Amino acid sequence: MKKTALITGASGGIGYELARLFAKNGNNLVLVARSADKLNDLALELRKLYGTETFVMAKDLSHYQVAQEIFDLCTLQKIQVDYLVNNAGFGDFGFFHESQWTRQEQMINLNITTLTYLTRLFVEGMVKRGSGRIMNVASTAAFQPGPTMSVYYATKAYVLSFSEALSNELSDKGITVTALCPGATESGFQDKAAMQESKLVKGKKLPTSAEVAAYGYKAMMHGKVVAIHGFRNAVMATSVRFTPRALVRKIVRTLQDKA
Repeated sequence: MKKTALITGASGGIGYELARLFAKNGNNLVLVARSADKLNDLALELRKLYGTETFVMAKDLSHYQVAQEIFDLCTLQKIQVDYLVNNAGFGDFGFFHESQWTRQEQMINLNITTLTYLTRLFVEGMVKRGSGRIMNVASTAAFQPGPTMSVYYATKAYVLSFSEALSNELSDKGITVTALCPGATESGFQDKAAMQESKLVKGKKLPTSAEVAAYGYKAMMHGKVVAIHGFRNAVMATSVRFTPRALVRKIVRTLQDKA
């Protein structure tokens, strides 16, 4: 019997590539994102290539109440979610005092509240069945504060901490929780965050979404708790622990300022 993966933010970037991987490996899919057209195109492609049964939900996950709608639709369709991938998220580049509050609120709702609510709704069934895998897409941003992207970095720190704690709670219940922590990735994220001029990404050759997705999929299937993509990213994330916090803040600010 095929298993089913629910993937948020599946219309592009890492989520899109993860959907392709899950389908290629014989799983059915529930795909969630705002764009129905993109999701339907992907569903058609995967059905032709792999015979994947795909249930599409066009939902705006920045409204966290949508999590209940997704859960209720899965229940109504008798869809058992075996793999939950909380991938949807976005960032915002610039000074907090100059930012639009609506955008910051949407970011917190999407990156934190919806992710947590979806996990709570689906994890109960996993516990009852004694099996399941969860992947929450965090970021290397999770390991330090991020001047000029203060809220985004803070939300990803939450995702990492939440995932690690949940992994411990569920370790004896047949369920794994993985926090995928990619660095800057060629995924469209930079355009949406308006950070094309940041020294962190401008002129840099970034890993592709497909590369990050392949790493994350493998880490999830092996039950790895914290999965940092890229050797350099892993070294930097680890070194933060031994660096004075004031220096860390200055380094991140320097890296993220406009080129």
